[in-house]
Formats: sequence, structure tokens, C-alpha cells
Amino acid sequence: MRRIAATLALLMAVSPGAATEEAQLGPRPFYLVDSLEPGPLKDRLAACWIDRRYTPRRFSISHRGAPLQFPEHTREGVMAAYRMGAGLIECDVAFTKDRQLVCRHSQCDLHTTTDILARPDLAAKCTKGFAPADPASGRKASAQCCTSDLTLAEFKSLNAKMDAADPEATTLSAYMNATPRWRTDLYATTGTVMSHRDYIALVTSLGRKFTPELKAPQVPMPFAGDYTQDRYAQALIDDYKAAGIPASDVFPQSFQLRDILYWLEKEPDFGRQAVFLDDRDERDKGTFDPEVPETWKPGMAELARMGVRILAPPLWMLVRPGPGGTIEPSAYAREAKKAGLDLIAWSLERSGPLKGGGGYYYQSIKPVVTGDGDVLRLLDVLYREVGVRGVFSDWPATTTFYANCVGAD
Repeated sequence: MRRIAATLALLMAVSPGAATEEAQLGPRPFYLVDSLEPGPLKDRLAACWIDRRYTPRRFSISHRGAPLQFPEHTREGVMAAYRMGAGLIECDVAFTKDRQLVCRHSQCDLHTTTDILARPDLAAKCTKGFAPADPASGRKASAQCCTSDLTLAEFKSLNAKMDAADPEATTLSAYMNATPRWRTDLYATTGTVMSHRDYIALVTSLGRKFTPELKAPQVPMPFAGDYTQDRYAQALIDDYKAAGIPASDVFPQSFQLRDILYWLEKEPDFGRQAVFLDDRDERDKGTFDPEVPETWKPGMAELARMGVRILAPPLWMLVRPGPGGTIEPSAYAREAKKAGLDLIAWSLERSGPLKGGGGYYYQSIKPVVTGDGDVLRLLDVLYREVGVRGVFSDWPATTTFYANCVGAD
């Protein structure tokens, strides 16, 4: 009865700003527990769901909102992440033609994440319009629509959809309607896109913290003559200062080390919490190995000397198979901690069903991944043995549930 009463109180909340201390998890975390192989971890987590309340946790970081089921970087996705107890909520930041900042995972992803191609007036402004696949020649379907093709007002008129496109499509409709079977379009009828300032206002009203990511431009810089990378990096910080947000509530991110170093020099209060996103496995493909420190350039100690405090690699770089089918910390993880770097991992719940090994995010431990319950097995190693301070997730209920069960902040 106590749980029913608490749920009714949540449903009766009039305003999103009416903060609640209780998170709504839904069935997925418990499905994952049920999917675990029998053992101590399953026993601990199964005991955790009995007659208890779940509260928001900073360990639980919303990746693009809640894109497992909601269009990414939308108001609806942010609200879902908030309700699932994400303590930090992400906005990937790109810029428009009139140099306004907006939430979008890539500067040039509007053709896969919004309805722009179905809007002839706006589709005409795309860098590259839709071209259907040609089976005879082997040509793939393609398009390229960028935030920098549109003004802020034009961008905000778009409706977001689930991120997907079919490269084999010979029609526009087939190209746009390609959501993977393991996701859903159930909540994609409305996808309210947001400017960076909209996101700041919404997350402020919800009482959560911010983790904006400055996306690498996909157009030549300086843009329009004088919009440099440094001006772009500064504009992100300026939006928080204008809104009166304390630096302690903001964890700016970038894959470009130059942005982290810029913030450390020009905005040190924000720079001290900056998150260096590590994609050296992609940039140094063929040479990078998370088990061979000589392939990490710069190395962990060098990053620390530069002032980097928080390092965020993909999940797989932090773990490796251990004895007897277990999972253990990688050399990369051990060296990062030895250098005094805090770690954040990305991105849980992005891989779909794990029956086939989990793909990119699980590549280092594919031999020991057998099913969906391994989401929680990996999460347990990341927290207890690697010592991560947080995990990005496409479905924050999972990380919120785990954090509550183990007492993570």
C-alpha cells in the first residue's frame, strides 16, 4: 500500500519542477536481474527490489535523454531520464546558422534524427538532399542535414524522431522509417527539440545537474568567417554563467583535448570538472590497445599533468575477460586510477539484446557475454572493481536501480 500511495503522489504532480525524491524505474531493471545467471550478484540485486523506494543518483547519467525508447535530445527524453532518477542529464551541443547552441548528438544528423527531409521548405536547405539507393550500381541512400544549415527558429520547428536511416532505401519514407526492432517508435510521435538554453532551463527546473558535450564541428572552422573553436567553446560556458548556474553543477565534456585545455585556462572553475571523452580507439585505430600503455598518446600521467581530472572512455576499454568467465578491470582502467584520474563510462543500454555479444560496447569481453543480464554484471565490475564515478546510459532506470542497490551516490 505504501508503494501504491507513493506512485499516486507522483502521478498527481502538477509541474515538472515539483521535485520528487523517488525515481520511477519500470520493469526493465528487474527483467535484467531475472536474466542474470544464478549467483551472489543476482541474489543481492533480487533482494534489492523488495519493498523499497529508489531515489535519484549522480552515478546515473542520462545519455542523450532516454534514447532507448524516446527520440534523443528532446524534452520528452529529458523528462523520462529525470523520472528514472538520472542525477546528471546530457545535452550534446552543436551550433546553428545564426550561431545559437542546440542539443543534437552530431552537427549533421538532422536527416536521421528529425523530420527535416519530410519538410520540403527545410529539406531544401540541407547540405545534401536525399538521394535514394541504386541497387544496380551499389550506391547507398544518403543525405546530410546540419544544424548549421538552419537558423535557431527553423531548427526549433522540427520534430525529432528515433535516430535511424536505411542506407538500402529507394524511397524517402523507407529511408526515414528505419528504427531498429529492439527500440520503439511508441514515444516518437512527439519529439520536442531543444536549444541549449531550453535544456538549461528545463534541467534547472528539475533540480538535476548538467553535462553538456561540445560536439566537434562538421563544417570548416572558423564558421562564417570568425566563429572560431574557442568562441564556440566559450559560448557553451557563457550560457551557464548567464543563467546563474554554479560551475559545481556543470560537467562540460569534449572529445577534443584542446577544448578541455581551453576551459582549464579560460574558465578554470568549469574546467576542473571537464570530462575528456576518450575515442582514441577510433582516432588511433590499428595502434591503440587498452592493454598496452605505450599505445596511449597522451598517457594517463601526462593527461593528469595537463590538468585533466575526469576521463571517460567507452565501456569496453575499462574491462577484459578474467579467469573462469569473469570480468575484470583492464590495464587502461588500472593505469587511469593510478594516475589519479576519475573515470566515467559510456554508454550502457545502447547495444540492444546482448545474445550476440553486445557489439562495439562489449567487444573486449565478448567471449564472456551470454545474455542481457550481463548488463548488470558489467555494471557491477565497473563500480566495485574499476571504481567509476558514474555511467552514461540510454535507459537511466538501470543505472539508478543499481546505484540504489549498492549505495552509490
